[in-house]
Amino acid sequence: MRIGPIDIEFLLVILPVLLKGALITIELTVLAIFFGTIIGLFVALMKISRFKILAAIGSFYTWVIRGIPLLVQLFILYYGLAQYLDIQLSPKAAAILGLSICGGAYIAEIIRAGIQSIDKGQMEAALSLGMSYAQAMRRVILPQAYRRLLPPMGNEFIALMKDTSLVSVITMVELMRSGILLNTTYFRSMEIYLTVGVIYLIMTTFFICIINRLEKRLAISDGE
Repeated sequence: MRIGPIDIEFLLVILPVLLKGALITIELTVLAIFFGTIIGLFVALMKISRFKILAAIGSFYTWVIRGIPLLVQLFILYYGLAQYLDIQLSPKAAAILGLSICGGAYIAEIIRAGIQSIDKGQMEAALSLGMSYAQAMRRVILPQAYRRLLPPMGNEFIALMKDTSLVSVITMVELMRSGILLNTTYFRSMEIYLTVGVIYLIMTTFFICIINRLEKRLAISDGE
């Protein structure tokens, strides 16, 4: 039985394999978001630091990582480290590390912009009350900034999910790699890659719905 270009019987054969790959994609995305957000927060704080050395290091990090394509970074981590430093990362470790490092650079810029969008008087008022810089940042600035960060952070998280398809080049068997392997066996590109695309669409739509829901809840809590 066929529906358009899709053979339903063939779909039932490949779907379990692709769904298994999709679970790996979700795992990579969640871990990359978690570690990337931690990296991004620290780098953002470095970039706005009063210490010029920290600010320079943070700026250098975002300049380098954002300027080099993720695909090249993955090759360096997986193949380059093994060849020149004898550090052999597993495909999963290299994928998580590469996605987190790259995502962290973009998240850092988002967080930096969000923090700097808060009126400087807020920080001055907190310091005048006897708070340290770290306390003022944690208790006053960041709680106000995160509401402004949600839309661009949501876009970055969705981009990270789609970027997981690049880890297929280092033999990480996630959704895209599963599709490639199936195509080398069955040579039915349209059906396989169309199914892969639909699964990606479903996953990104799910993320978008979650983000939109969070934005609405924040808007309600702010009385908008």
